[in-house]
Amino acid sequence: MIKIKDGFKGERFISLPEKLLEEYGNDALIGNLYIRKIGYFPRVKYHYVQKEQSSGYAMLIYCTDGKGWYEIGGKKYRIEKNQYVILPHDKPYSFGADDQDPWTIYWMHFKGRLMSSFVPCSFVPHAIIPGEYSRMQDRILLFEEIYKCFSMGYIQEYMAYSSMCLYQFLSSFIYLEQFRNLRTPMHKELSFSSKVIRYMQENIEVNLTLDQLAAYFRYSPSHFSMLFHQETGVSPIHYFIGLKIQKACQYIELTDMKISEISIKLGFEEPAYFSRIFSKVMGLSPSAYRERESEHSTS
Repeated sequence: MIKIKDGFKGERFISLPEKLLEEYGNDALIGNLYIRKIGYFPRVKYHYVQKEQSSGYAMLIYCTDGKGWYEIGGKKYRIEKNQYVILPHDKPYSFGADDQDPWTIYWMHFKGRLMSSFVPCSFVPHAIIPGEYSRMQDRILLFEEIYKCFSMGYIQEYMAYSSMCLYQFLSSFIYLEQFRNLRTPMHKELSFSSKVIRYMQENIEVNLTLDQLAAYFRYSPSHFSMLFHQETGVSPIHYFIGLKIQKACQYIELTDMKISEISIKLGFEEPAYFSRIFSKVMGLSPSAYRERESEHSTS
């Protein structure tokens, strides 16, 4: 069986020198909880990692698409789309992507004096199911903020800020109900289209079909399309594509991700197709859009 540790299309990850991390580990503020390494791997076929000894850091694996597995304590677990696991620092383990349906994962290594407080007692995977109030995109945006800040971690103030954000990020998994309830409307009932749009936003990185959308809301595809069109004036898939391009604009303007990376992240398997859709919606190519907005931001 083919096994690859890293070097995947569209992957992103950042690490800092161990010597610098040791210095941060002795800092009164940072040393309680801090990142060692962080990354994003999209549909990484043949991905495989084995830790034959304890690693000294905890590891979060958040699967947003596809499937994978991990083995720890002599037991093997399956992990699928919208599930996560936090692996401990003091036990050997191995993990990898499914051969047929390889996973897309957000992951990070974290350390610190409070590290063990964020590691659950159980090794079973935990589910985070998307819905109207799931706040999955809030979590992804926080990941991106941490990622960018950690990339500037040679400056202590940026490392400290990434450490502070890490508390909220890990808490969004461990205290899932509390994280969601902060954004749940208490009195106002959302319209049908508002519920659908929220669900689309929470699945912005997935290629949802009309049948999948209709099934989630328990309608036939034709009736679902009719209801959505009545409230918005456009078809569900047309609206969903518009949301994807809107998110692409945010990534183009606010990150240094390559256009091909943004394409893969938003569920477009072919960058050329993504560019055609982007150009059709925005009136110019992704690279031209980045150049234009970069000029505006510096003028």
